[in-house]
Amino acid sequence: MGVEAHATNERATGRTWTVRLDPVGRGRADVRVSCSRPACAAQVLPSAAVGRTAAVEHLKAHLRAGPAPRPSAYCACRAEECHTHIRPAGPRERPAPWRCGGAVVLAVVTDREGRWWRVMECCSRCAAAHPTAKIAATAPAPDRTAPADAFRAAAAAVPTVPAAGPHFSHTASGAAAPHEVPAPRSERPPRPPRPTRQRARRGRIAQRFVPHELRPVALRDELTELGELFRAYQQRAEPDLAMLADLHARKAKAFRDWAEVTADTGLRLDAERAEQAAATARLQHLHRSGQAPEGDGPAVTRLLTASAQWNHARAVLTHVADHSPLPGPEARLLVVMLTLRTAQSGVGNLVGQDLKGLPLPDPEHLVGQLVECGWLDIAGTVDELIASRPENPTRIGVPSLTPDESDPGPFTFGRKMRPKLSGWAQGVVGEKKLRKAKTSADARLLALALATGVSLDGQLGPEGEGLPLEALASWCAVTPAELLELVDRLTATDWLTEVAVTDTVLTGRLTERVLPLSCPLT
Repeated sequence: MGVEAHATNERATGRTWTVRLDPVGRGRADVRVSCSRPACAAQVLPSAAVGRTAAVEHLKAHLRAGPAPRPSAYCACRAEECHTHIRPAGPRERPAPWRCGGAVVLAVVTDREGRWWRVMECCSRCAAAHPTAKIAATAPAPDRTAPADAFRAAAAAVPTVPAAGPHFSHTASGAAAPHEVPAPRSERPPRPPRPTRQRARRGRIAQRFVPHELRPVALRDELTELGELFRAYQQRAEPDLAMLADLHARKAKAFRDWAEVTADTGLRLDAERAEQAAATARLQHLHRSGQAPEGDGPAVTRLLTASAQWNHARAVLTHVADHSPLPGPEARLLVVMLTLRTAQSGVGNLVGQDLKGLPLPDPEHLVGQLVECGWLDIAGTVDELIASRPENPTRIGVPSLTPDESDPGPFTFGRKMRPKLSGWAQGVVGEKKLRKAKTSADARLLALALATGVSLDGQLGPEGEGLPLEALASWCAVTPAELLELVDRLTATDWLTEVAVTDTVLTGRLTERVLPLSCPLT
């Protein structure tokens, strides 16, 4: 019995390694192939198909060059306490853990989507429990016959019992131990309590089991505690983004240390993803709590909240500046609003109030000109469009914005983004003080241009460098001299402050009042 227990303790844990296929970045076609073996460096390949082929060839090369499975290896699945091997319980039975057995094999397990391949040195019963496992090699059956010398040594180690009775080491060599009557139970001293054996904590985090033999112990305990904290966070009734950001930051550090100890590339990639998740959660917390990204001031609650939306707004204004069918600021302002109504599919709905709310002296004439030049299609006549009401809107279409198989259109945003951009433009053009001051179309075009050309704190131009006068005048369809008058109007309506004009550049900043309408340059 002692020989068998010693042999079990000497068994080595089964080998295991993983080849992964991960995307390099969001929106990119190239992929990264990584292997958890220490000597294997990650490689970037142009497509998922090429990466999958390279990953399979890399795995086959390991299987060809690596040693065969060892007959005496301890099952890798059992060492990691794999929950795949828990037999489902029936109505009257309790779940029982899987029992290892059979020959030791090298099993290749993969996911259904072909994103990772894992090689395990495990028993054949564990391999059979995995639905996708394929056996690459099988170890020969171990030799159960012990040499005769080993049996003789084991027999020599068994002490012989003399005929006179047991012989203890504390008694005289030739005398038998005297027979003593034990003391009554009430007079015996109380026995010391038996020490309780504490089982090691079984850690699990991010679908990974923390090995009991992981060292240093502080790292193992940190990973175990983080797994428990993440599971406790998932049970919360309300989210706490600050707490979640701290958890992700701790996870990133712990996984980085774990990767250094085990040389596992997959752990290093998980650490990078945890860092990104921490930064995202922290930024969301700052936005929700009304703080600036730097944490030193109040945040601006903007009508458009993300940099992608700001870029889409600038893309629409640039497209209109390059493809406006008619001259003049009134026509350009109308084209901006109609473009935002039809940007995604080339068609949209319009009512008379949408046109009457714009600072246009003769909207019927402008709409008629757009129809005559072929830029705009309307269902019915111009008079019917002007008279239409919200309960019976008029269908309009812009052929140049209608996508087809050969031309997807000039814009890349979807259906949900279009009304956000249209509402933002309506908010700028119909801003309360601009409307009360009865500012003209060119002043409102300038307000649109300034709203999309500021830094995060409202300074004109990237990092407060200012905006070119020539570009602003061209966008507003006015001369540079007329542009200075428009700047004065916006300053009087509390849109601009700290204004300074040179021969080429307009500097200043938007007032705090209109910062929510801004689309910062990032």
